[in-house]
Amino acid sequence: MLPPLDFKDIQEKLSTNFRPWQRSFQFWVRAVDIYTGYKVFQVRVSFEKDVQKQEAMWERQHELAADKIYSMCSDLGGFFLKCPMGFHYWIYDLEVMEWESGQLEFIWVMIAQIVGKPDLAPAAWVRRLVTLCDRAPATPFGDVQLMLEKELGQSIGEMFERFEMDPLGSASIAQVHRARLRGDKNDVVVKVQHPGIQDLMMTDIRNVQAFALYMQKTDIKFDLYSITKEMEKQIGYEFDFIREANAMERIRRFLYENNKKTPVLVPRVIRDMVSRRVLVMEYMDGIPILNLGDEIAKRGINPGGKIAAAAKQKILQSLTLAYGQMILKSGFFHADPHPGNILICKGSEVALLDYGQVKDLPEDLRLGYANLVLAIADDDPIRASESYREMGIDTVVKCENGQQEMLRLAQTMFDTKLPPGVVMLQPFSEESSIKKITVQAFPEELFSVLRTVHLLRGLSVGLGINYSCAEQWRSIAEEALYRAGRLKGKDLKSRVRRRGLLRRFF
Repeated sequence: MLPPLDFKDIQEKLSTNFRPWQRSFQFWVRAVDIYTGYKVFQVRVSFEKDVQKQEAMWERQHELAADKIYSMCSDLGGFFLKCPMGFHYWIYDLEVMEWESGQLEFIWVMIAQIVGKPDLAPAAWVRRLVTLCDRAPATPFGDVQLMLEKELGQSIGEMFERFEMDPLGSASIAQVHRARLRGDKNDVVVKVQHPGIQDLMMTDIRNVQAFALYMQKTDIKFDLYSITKEMEKQIGYEFDFIREANAMERIRRFLYENNKKTPVLVPRVIRDMVSRRVLVMEYMDGIPILNLGDEIAKRGINPGGKIAAAAKQKILQSLTLAYGQMILKSGFFHADPHPGNILICKGSEVALLDYGQVKDLPEDLRLGYANLVLAIADDDPIRASESYREMGIDTVVKCENGQQEMLRLAQTMFDTKLPPGVVMLQPFSEESSIKKITVQAFPEELFSVLRTVHLLRGLSVGLGINYSCAEQWRSIAEEALYRAGRLKGKDLKSRVRRRGLLRRFF
């Protein structure tokens, strides 16, 4: 006799199998609507000759598109709340010491460059999409408890003296809870993965890959597909918390061993409480960097005074030193320094959280990038061109003075410094280097470095400090090349002596 049919189980299986197709359909309908909306508008606005009226029309179009993008990201969630390709932008008010962080999907930004104005990110998008940050829905506590007990093999009561049911925060892949282990005096953070999130997000990434491939073949002369392939690889790693724990321990050990005092604090892993979907680590007591302005105001410190400026300078120097050492000396680095992963602790110490996105650069890329850092710091176009070839960045120059434009492109992509009077770079404007130089191939591994530099630039804008990470990293790059036999001792001494003379002269 056949067993009775379980219609509820059949319904759940059908729903699970159909969900990727449903998400894909929703993505493409909305993406095509936004894209064609800009294309049609581009024709319509060309008939308007009055510049001010054109500006007003563009603003309305961007607001309309921003509402549609917001709706899509909010409804679909998953990858579209994470925005892993996004660059982070800060709208900064020096008087009230506040900034907002907006994660803008890189593909959407690219669309705006081609079909819209040359601003890096339309203000209407920033205003609308900034509210998407940290909006991922929390998993109910019952599901969290089931996941924890299944992964770690014990009940919550056996493992924890106290466990806060309400999460500290919920992101696209996981959420975190504050707790205290039995027999311990210190609190820990318990990171628990959302059930079923991996399949959902990988579907989203493949849709974005297809869209990126279309864009690079029709509108954008940049290797977008390689970037999305690197994203797929990196986000795939984020679902393995054992890998994240190993990365956290490796970076913590490297920074503590290579400095008298580590430039950034790294949480300690509770080793016997790690699985693929659960990670327990030391609780870091601090304030999110986005709340720094409020904290300064609470303490009665003048936001424009020397104390506030010194604190911000110290924060940025600590982060920059840590990243320079990780990228150029080790090649293994934390690849996601967005504001949500940065805490400010006592004494302006910086804690770096979330090691789901890390990158291990191949030796040739690490040394090639060290060479490019020196080219940028020394304003050397010949060295910049050599570094491009060494790293496998394939370019076609479409202008006169190509070497100088290659250097400008390197500065735009791989340095944090903004030109005088510029508050936000416009790399896709008609006068920008990326319009004059076609990037036909861009190594996937290098995108993590590119993204990290852009996030550091966003932080520097938010803190009101304009600086060059290439200049800060010059000595680290020289040491890396010297240790690899690429820079002779006499050349290194000459470079150090020349810098000393320049400092005294200026």
